[in-house]
Order: sequence, then C-alpha cells, then structure tokens
Amino acid sequence: MMHMMDSLLEVCQKQVTVLSEKDIDWVLTVPAIWNDSAKHFMRLAAQEAGIEKEKLTIALEPEAASICCRHTKLHNDGLGGISTFQSGKKYLVVDAGGGTIDMTVHEVCFGGALKELHKATGGAWGGTMVDTAFLDFIAELMGKDAFNTFKDQQREDYIDLLRDFERKKRETDLKSNGCVTIRIARSMFDLVNDIEGQQLKNVILNSRHAKTIKLDSDKLRLDNGLVRQFFKESVDKIVHHISELLETCKAEGVDTILMVGGYSESTLLQDVIQKEFKKLKIIVPSDSGLAVLKGAVMFGHRPTFTIERVSKFTYSIAVMRPFDEKIHPVDKRIECDAGIICKDLFSVLVHAGLRLVVGEIQCSKEITPHDINQSRRVASLGSMGKRKCFRRTIIRFAEKTSMTNVELGFNALAFPQGTICYTNMVKKNSLVGFNDSQ
Repeated sequence: MMHMMDSLLEVCQKQVTVLSEKDIDWVLTVPAIWNDSAKHFMRLAAQEAGIEKEKLTIALEPEAASICCRHTKLHNDGLGGISTFQSGKKYLVVDAGGGTIDMTVHEVCFGGALKELHKATGGAWGGTMVDTAFLDFIAELMGKDAFNTFKDQQREDYIDLLRDFERKKRETDLKSNGCVTIRIARSMFDLVNDIEGQQLKNVILNSRHAKTIKLDSDKLRLDNGLVRQFFKESVDKIVHHISELLETCKAEGVDTILMVGGYSESTLLQDVIQKEFKKLKIIVPSDSGLAVLKGAVMFGHRPTFTIERVSKFTYSIAVMRPFDEKIHPVDKRIECDAGIICKDLFSVLVHAGLRLVVGEIQCSKEITPHDINQSRRVASLGSMGKRKCFRRTIIRFAEKTSMTNVELGFNALAFPQGTICYTNMVKKNSLVGFNDSQ
C-alpha cells in the first residue's frame, strides 16, 4: 500500500506540481460481505501506510460499481444500461471479483440516488476458486511433491503458468469445442523427471485424464470440457445464490442483473448466468473490471450517492437492570448505589435487516449512572451476526448527576460501511472484544 501511494504521488506531482499528500482523499474498497473486523483491519493497514484517518473512506465494492454504472453510459446502442433506469427500478448487482462474490439488490431513487434493498451476501466463490481447481489438476498431473517444489523454487515459471491460464480462463465459454493450450515450462519437465522418476509425457498417458489432455512439445492441450470443469464449483455456487436471492421478497420486481468485477469478464460465467436466468436482462459493462475503481472515485466525491442501506448485523449496548433472581445468573449480580442489579444485559439499538437512512439518527437511549459519583459510562457496543462482536466506547456525563440523557446516533455510513475504528482486538470464547479508538 505504501508503494502504491508513493507511485501515485510521483505520477501526480509530474502533472500537478503543487499537489501534496494533504490534497488527496483516499477511498479504499472492500468486499461487502466482509465483517466489521476485516474492514477495520484494512483501515488499520491504510493508517500504518501513512493515510490519515480523516482522509480515508471505506467503500463497498458492489456499491461503488453500481454507482459507476448508474452514472456512466455502458453501451453504444443508445440504451445506456442502468443509467436510464427510472425511479423505482430494481436490479441485482453481482460483483464477481477474484476472491469473493458480492450480491445485493439496489433500487433507483428520485434524483438518481441509490437505495440498498437487501444486505450484501455472497461467498468466496470468485475467480481464484477456478484457479485453485486448475492448480489442483496440475498438482495431480505432476505429483504433489514435484508441484510444491515447482511453486516454491520456480516462482517465475509458476507466475507465468497462472498468467497464461488467466488469459485462457477469460476466453472459455459453454459451446466451444477443441482444445485450450497452456504452455509448460522446462522446469516442470525436469522436476517431474527428478522427483517422480518418469517423463511428464508418460505420466500424462497413465493418468485418468489421458483422453482429455495431450502433450505437444512444451504445450499442454486440454479439452474444453475439462477446462469447463474447473469452473463448475464456482459457477454452481454463484447461480444457486442468485436463485435464492431472487426468491426473497426484497428482490420482487427485479428484472435486470448487473455483472461487474474482473471475473464477470469470463465468457463462461456470462453464458451460464444468461442461460439460467433467461427472463432477466444481463448487463456486463465493457470495462466491468474497472467499475469498482471508477465508482470509488465517484463515491469519494459524493458519499451520498447511496441514501439508504440495510444493516447486516444486530447492534446492541450492554446495560444494567434490577436483578431478578428468577431469570438472571448469580455471577452477574452486583451491588451499587442504584441497588442490586444485573450487569451485562443487552439493549438492542439496531436490528439486522433494518433500513438505515444516511444522515438520520436511528436510535436514542437514556442511560442512568449506577453510581452517584459516576462521571463517565463505559458502554459495550456490540454487533451480532454469525459471530458476536463487541466494541467498548466511553460516554462522558456533563455533570455528576443521577440521570443523564445520552443520544447514540447511528449514521447509515457508519456500521454498514465499517467506518468505525477498532483497536486491541481480544478473542474470548465466542466473543470478540474491541476498544474504540475514536
């Protein structure tokens, strides 16, 4: 990240001589399915690289891509893609990247703004899953020992192999016959011979893939059907998840799928989605791999492009209430000026699935000090999803009084985007503890 910053500043300063670091606001994109901890890790990494937190914004990748496509003409046929969608139009965003697949449902609002109707979902089914299937095939062919040695000691040849497959991966489709040709480095021949004790050609002839692959000099020719098998797990999971998402009430009325991200450039993925969802219009921008990048720049200039989001988690605050021996555990019983109370009870602030409007306060709570001399309140604010996460923040009282009203404002740009900073993460049982740094 530091190298990227230095390179960008060097290029910019050649064109704008008066430009300095303080003139740049940075937008860091992250997969929408990441939890707050993962987003926080990226924020900390950016700060370690020298980006001031006031100059840093976290943007969700499918949202950034949607913003780009919403405000950019995608086709030369005059249709304009989603840029011509009228207020009330709904569409499904599929952000297919290298590592993750993010999906969400957006609705066009008055004035061209966007509203998130369904919280981002997805999984690690991106292009790297196809790469893994291909590499597993090569490892089976060479032998695991030979392949691991090749990967560890012949890095340049290993990277060349991946780059060659990446090019062929984009061109693979559902209909083509014939073969896909992959160049085999000399080091692969030597390692198989040295470690496995036989020539690569003989290994191929004796393998279970003998009928679908052929070695021609330094070229490995793979049957198209075999190459399509590398995509199967990834594509099946994507199609299944799209089907589930379209069946939800939030997706009712969706008639368009917007495909963005580098993996969306795969002809095979496009073909399968078009085949499986024939009744829907499929839009793939010509520069779908750059949609997130361009949208992030737009988002940086105008963070209010999206006016409403959906909370992924339930957020709660730890409170104390009068102890009830019938329902409260004894180890949570304490005595204080307020009487006998039970600690570590949760009061929900925001429920998962709640619609959060940007710029509006979502919840307010009245907090009562449990000690007459108390001048501050340490509140454990937590997010609960598949994991239970907690952060600690200090609320100071204006005076030493028995009652103080404290308004807890939740701007929709905060939790869904992961813009709140955390430090000192400590795992304990199934909980994750945080100390707020802001």
